[in-house]
Amino acid sequence: MSSIIIRNFGAIKEHSSPIEIKKVTFFIGNQGSGKSTVAKLIATFMWIEKALVRGDYNKKWFKRKNKFKNTFLPYHRIENYLKENTFIQYEGEAYVITYKNEFLEIEEKKDNNYSSLPQIMYVPSERNFIAYVKKPKDLKLSSDALIEFLTEFDNSKEIVKNLLLPINDVILDYDKLNDTLNLKGEDYKIKLTEASSGFQSFVPIYMVSNYLVNTIKKDSGIKVSMSGEEISRFRKEIEQLFNDELKRIAISVLSKKFNKTSFINIVEEPEQNLFPTSQRDMLYSLLKINNEIPANKLIITTHSPYLVNYISVAVEAGNIQNEVNKEQIRKIIPLSALVKSEDLAIYQLNEKEGSVELLDNYEGIPSDENFLNNEIGRTNELFADLLDLQ
Repeated sequence: MSSIIIRNFGAIKEHSSPIEIKKVTFFIGNQGSGKSTVAKLIATFMWIEKALVRGDYNKKWFKRKNKFKNTFLPYHRIENYLKENTFIQYEGEAYVITYKNEFLEIEEKKDNNYSSLPQIMYVPSERNFIAYVKKPKDLKLSSDALIEFLTEFDNSKEIVKNLLLPINDVILDYDKLNDTLNLKGEDYKIKLTEASSGFQSFVPIYMVSNYLVNTIKKDSGIKVSMSGEEISRFRKEIEQLFNDELKRIAISVLSKKFNKTSFINIVEEPEQNLFPTSQRDMLYSLLKINNEIPANKLIITTHSPYLVNYISVAVEAGNIQNEVNKEQIRKIIPLSALVKSEDLAIYQLNEKEGSVELLDNYEGIPSDENFLNNEIGRTNELFADLLDLQ
């Protein structure tokens, strides 16, 4: 299992134990607490590990002073979060990568038999406008993460034809001639650019996630995987043929012959502009996509207490699925969205203390005592206080 330790980076000062990156991982907390910061660092280090495995760069290239700050952190615009005493350590399947004193230290794990080339997708919160503008690919964007998401968004259009969305039984269709996405119901058809903000927020997430996971599943039946030994031989042969720049280009082209075996879906605030029941349906659709390949991972940052409660339902259903009739469970939650308790981690981030804390659980069910639920309880207390004044 992958994990990350973060000290003195952005809003995060310290946390007592590594953040384990499980099959489903949530980060909750106030604005400015560092939720997105953690998610972006996870995406960055996962990509570095992937680049090392694939051979895009050798270890010496990564170890150059300020290479981490000037090359990788600007992708998510977090290079200015570094401090003199920043310490970050990521332990993946193949490498342990440590940042300290302006340098990266890279150690290959002795039991490394890592042959997966995951598809890593970061879905930024700024995505909302993508569905609103008529020609998003003509925009000049400063965020590389948003540019990459926009690229996959455009790619995903090509396979959208009468796609049933998990919200309100709405059909999504793509008009290639006019380059427009349309929403269709029983008695209406409107352009996505004219739809509600909730659909404009959700549709890009669903399109890209559905497209990428299905591409990986489809390609896995055509392409082949590389073993650890084959990857090593592949890298050595490329190094003998080309200089550094040509080598990276060649690796990028040749690696497409080998299948990506998992989808790492990192989504900022997927609940944006969605009604609670739509948040539920959105979450269950992302869980379904996450469950389609065993090695997939879903990482979510959220302010929504509903998502925490709905993921609790998914875990409880997963816990009892072997004890009761599955048809009874299906009436409550889709079987495709079930989560094993050991596959879920929820972390609370405290902006005042700069801490990251694993949420307690009871028999695998996330605790009700969390920041989001506590605020709901606080409103009841405030109302009671006002009644007392009467």
